[in-house]
Amino acid sequence: MTRVALIAHDDEKPEMIDLVRDYEDELARFDLVGTGTTGQRIMDETSLDIDRKQSGPLGGDTQIGALVAEDRMDGIIFLRDPLTAQPHEPDISALLRICDVHDVPLATTRTSAEYVLDGLVADYED
Repeated sequence: MTRVALIAHDDEKPEMIDLVRDYEDELARFDLVGTGTTGQRIMDETSLDIDRKQSGPLGGDTQIGALVAEDRMDGIIFLRDPLTAQPHEPDISALLRICDVHDVPLATTRTSAEYVLDGLVADYED
């Protein structure tokens, strides 16, 4: 089954909810993983089930990175705030590196997330 991780900095969580609502039917067919707070917000505001890892400050992004290293992740949506990210929010550097090493797509904006999700949906349907 296709596995997608969903992560968002605090200021981007509303955008993540909006994205997930727009793709809810498609995402319902995937195995979803998320950091603690983002995953909980998605479950609270949609009918989707998320395998919640630790929150970002406690290492949830690192747990997701480990899934990438184990070849157990097909794509990551990490909506980040490039201008005002807070010190407690996860840093994308290590996750980006492990995704590059293992050729796993990582989207950081709404537009790139839509492209990644559209591609994963197309792969799923093939």
